[in-house]
Amino acid sequence: MNMSDRDRKALMYLAGALLVAAVLYFWPESSATQVAAGANQTEILEKRLTKARALLMQVPDKQAILKQAQADLGVREKGLLVADTAAQAQAQLFQVLRRVGRAQGPPIEVRANEIGQAKAFGDDYGEVSVSVSFECGIEQLVNLLADLGAQPELLATNEIRIGQANGPQKVIPVRLSISGIVPKKLIPEKKGLSF
Repeated sequence: MNMSDRDRKALMYLAGALLVAAVLYFWPESSATQVAAGANQTEILEKRLTKARALLMQVPDKQAILKQAQADLGVREKGLLVADTAAQAQAQLFQVLRRVGRAQGPPIEVRANEIGQAKAFGDDYGEVSVSVSFECGIEQLVNLLADLGAQPELLATNEIRIGQANGPQKVIPVRLSISGIVPKKLIPEKKGLSF
């Protein structure tokens, strides 16, 4: 078979290109690439070290913030109703209502009470509630609510129902529901399926 000069030149160029491709493909990585990769690793490690040092410098500040938050929490948790059971905590809440009512002038006498169901309040606490009925003047009711807010226990008013005033003294019937915060261990766990 006769090849023309043009075909011979094309074949020589093809062989040269294949030789160069084979050399590039099978040649081990150059040391220059390894040095560049090592330099990049060094920069990355230096950046990590700088970030770690910055975080380490923040640790004393964060520890001080944590200590302050724990102290604040301790002060606030002093207002929890302390009891062995939820029923005892509700009785204690009722006693607080009676004590504050008797301190009013003239004293407010609680006539009836209703115990609410204990339930969870967030992830770490529980809530117990009681409802009471009594009659008083509007000024006495305002003073009673103010005095309840000044108690050291963590109390909150849930509901107030005020009826129509009776008689010449303008005495009003009141139904007051109040809640107190207790430790989570006093709240019974719900059993069964939850959806």
